[in-house]
Amino acid sequence: MRKEKTVFVCQECGYSSTKWFGRCPSCGAWNSMVEERERVATKTLGPAMTYKPLPMWVEEDLKRLSTGFEQMDLALGGGLVKGQVLLIAGEPGIGKSTLLLQLAEKYSKAYGKVLYVSGEESGSQIGTRAKRLKVEGENLYLLPETELEYILETIQELKPSLLVVDSIQTIHSSQLESAPGSVAQVRECAYKLAEFCKRRDIPVFIVGQITKEGSIAGPKVLEHLVDTVLYFEGERFSFYRVLKVVKNRFGASGEMVVFKMTERGLEEVPEPSALFLQERRASPGSVVFPHTEGNKPVLLEVQALVIDALYTTPQRRTQGYDINRLALILAVLEKEAKIFTRDKDVFVNVVGGMQIVEPAGDLAVALAIASSVKGKELGDVVVFGELGLGGEVRAVHFPEMRLKEGKRFGFKRAMVPKGNILEMDDMEIYAVSHIKEALELLL
Repeated sequence: MRKEKTVFVCQECGYSSTKWFGRCPSCGAWNSMVEERERVATKTLGPAMTYKPLPMWVEEDLKRLSTGFEQMDLALGGGLVKGQVLLIAGEPGIGKSTLLLQLAEKYSKAYGKVLYVSGEESGSQIGTRAKRLKVEGENLYLLPETELEYILETIQELKPSLLVVDSIQTIHSSQLESAPGSVAQVRECAYKLAEFCKRRDIPVFIVGQITKEGSIAGPKVLEHLVDTVLYFEGERFSFYRVLKVVKNRFGASGEMVVFKMTERGLEEVPEPSALFLQERRASPGSVVFPHTEGNKPVLLEVQALVIDALYTTPQRRTQGYDINRLALILAVLEKEAKIFTRDKDVFVNVVGGMQIVEPAGDLAVALAIASSVKGKELGDVVVFGELGLGGEVRAVHFPEMRLKEGKRFGFKRAMVPKGNILEMDDMEIYAVSHIKEALELLL
């Protein structure tokens, strides 16, 4: 009898080898190689695809399907596409299941049967949540199951208009001996689900768990396999959640949607800028920064607090901003603008639990810190610009969109890099080329 072949697969990156290594040669992880049965080619499920001229494919894919959330449709490029595979990831308890349960109900009312596969919760648990959220779910079918083959049979029998899988790490195939959640199982199950549903034009939402570093758990091939990658972010004890489109084959990436958590579930926030600024009070250390996610700018309040060091070593703490970037800004302020913080505690906060990762927020953070040190208000002004190590203020992208968003909410003044100088009616624009120039103008 022929002996089955086995391979050793890294559970961190998916690297495979015929022999065991204590340390993965690909990603360097220790003790991550697990012995698994070699994948055997199986017969393709469903009918084979046919070839057609390119214009015929384009015409078929023009129709978009609404998720039931207007802002989410816009972020996805107009809605879902038939056969689209979407991967949504986020911290445990952030609200992924709540969002998808609400979406499934809205979708079922518009397009018919929706199949919700749950491998993490029982039917009664989801039923209790649905009752709390006032989800009727007449066309919403719930399947508490973890075996891939049975899930595929159910899809073939029910023929749903949408499939939700929560989560891919709990699904396993009986054709593989490895445990659920392993690299081989995640890769195989995701591939089979995507292939099966694409052949039947069924959109799929797949929930993915994340690691403690904040990246999606499982092999990197999982993100390459799907059409769209969504990150659901926010502070667990805050009312607000942000859905970010990181990858999208059917629209622009970088878009975002803001939700508010209520007792009835998640509600879209059509005007995020008004939400984040509604309790703002002009004070030293407060600056408004027009943040861009995709093509939609959002006005955020950046706060800084600088006080005498309470301990021997001065503290640097940030919420929503990269602490390494803060260290660079403090060094530039001391060298180029003589704003000394070496013996002070510096705290930076982005209001509303939002994250600023683009360098365009450098100037806003620098001015907020300087304002707190001097004890002077900057007033109602929007600020953006990248800060170089020599103190130079560099141009950034989407300057016109940022200024229009500020003007729409009543701001009459703006500080921008000299490379982004624009003229705008009813708005006074300060164009600066150096951090010292910016401080002289506003402080």
